[in-house]
Amino acid sequence: MDNRFANLFGLTEEQAIAILKTPEDQLEDPSEYYVAVSQLAGFPTERSIRALIEIVNSDVTGLYSRIARRKALESLGRLKASIAMSDICACLGDEDCYTVENAVWAIGEIGTDDRAILDRIAALLDKPEQSYRLIIQTLAKLAYQPALTRIQQFTDAEDRPIASAAIAAVCRLTGDYAQIGQVTAFLGHPNVNARRACIQDLIDSHYYAAIPQIARCPVSMVFRLRAIRLLAEAGTKSGEIFFEADIQPSLEQTLRDYPNDLELVHEYDQLPTLEFAIRELYETDFGRCYLATKTLIDAYATDAPAALFKTYEAEAHNDYGAHYHVMKIFGWLKHAPAYDLLIEALHNRTPQFQKSRAAAAIALGELGNPRAIPDLKSSLETKIWDLKYAALMALEQLGDTSGREIATTDPDQLIQAKANSIPT
Repeated sequence: MDNRFANLFGLTEEQAIAILKTPEDQLEDPSEYYVAVSQLAGFPTERSIRALIEIVNSDVTGLYSRIARRKALESLGRLKASIAMSDICACLGDEDCYTVENAVWAIGEIGTDDRAILDRIAALLDKPEQSYRLIIQTLAKLAYQPALTRIQQFTDAEDRPIASAAIAAVCRLTGDYAQIGQVTAFLGHPNVNARRACIQDLIDSHYYAAIPQIARCPVSMVFRLRAIRLLAEAGTKSGEIFFEADIQPSLEQTLRDYPNDLELVHEYDQLPTLEFAIRELYETDFGRCYLATKTLIDAYATDAPAALFKTYEAEAHNDYGAHYHVMKIFGWLKHAPAYDLLIEALHNRTPQFQKSRAAAAIALGELGNPRAIPDLKSSLETKIWDLKYAALMALEQLGDTSGREIATTDPDQLIQAKANSIPT
């Protein structure tokens, strides 16, 4: 399990519980309750679970207390606290739709085949202003076929993430995947939330044939890598897909993340200015970032490096999205003066900038400088699987296969498989 983002708040179990027992008017910051219940998800003890149940059952009115109560439901789900099931179910009738949403999610995480509980969840689909997508996903996850008719009414929902979840759920509950193509079609939707949502639905559906299409979807590499990895783990375990034939090409294409390998969903009416393209690297819709990246490579290869250094100094050093794209573009432009910056990014341990480490590895491979070999080999000693895989790719590109010996004994099966595919 990847624990890089665990314990970001740094509280012990005792400290978190002490905060929850402190009257709200005595807190230094009203958000402390939220921080405390979030932290308790990392302590699978009876004491933590009891404390969270107390929060769930508390009669709260203040905004921060209500938000903490919602988060307590989520933490109980993460702890798979079956002992709290009745307390969680009591929240299904709450007036706050977000509390209901977290209660449904927690039940899905804990798991149940109790028809009375599942009927209550399914009935929420008839109630206005609920989190229909999450409800549908949970009913499909718990294989509750009596909900099928209710779910089918959402397959044409105007909200495309809801429609995607409904179509995928119908496929799963009926075993008939004839309509799954409607879900994969959302990979090319102009709305980034629709693209992200359908990737999750394809994961949940174990639809392995979508792996190449997911690799070409213009969303953050993080979403695509997660999908390919989860599908790879499930598919190889069942024997339905194989690493070299079905996984490796799409996985490595995703790690390389070259814009021409993506099916872009946006376009420009005319060639934008260099300044505009640089600003687009800060967009939250990575589809726009990839279009800007392609433009910088194709139209501004000469002038882009100076602009990239400038935007790095001004903002990108502190913006993890733009930081990622800047690292990648330096590689695609084969801009040798960026070598030191890429080495720095390769070793950046700040959690928010982790995807830039793999980007830097790929970019160093593109630069072709063998000086990077020791740094890339040191990356094989980390616990970050995508960084290790990208380092192996870069080392192979630099003509160094010595990393193979380190990686063949790696505990991660994908890293092992990559190492074994490298010619000796």
